[in-house]
Amino acid sequence: MDAYGDEEQLTGLYTMIDESLARPFETEILGVGVVVRRIELTDDRILAICEAGRRRLRISLDDLPLPKPEPAGWEWVEAYCEWRRRNSACR
Repeated sequence: MDAYGDEEQLTGLYTMIDESLARPFETEILGVGVVVRRIELTDDRILAICEAGRRRLRISLDDLPLPKPEPAGWEWVEAYCEWRRRNSACR
């Protein structure tokens, strides 16, 4: 990735995910079906904004369970998860 430092890399990954990931999509968190409608960038991670009825949950994208079938653009989520695993500044 052509970026200087963690912040630019994170922003680049967010941009690719935001542009490529098909939404909304459904997945399951702790046995509860949720709909992911949008994603959000914070200072140090990317969050999925999940809805279950009237309830809303913000979960780190690298903790989001793999939906079946995978939505288009999911390869960018996998790239982000790999970046998080390799990035010493995270976790």
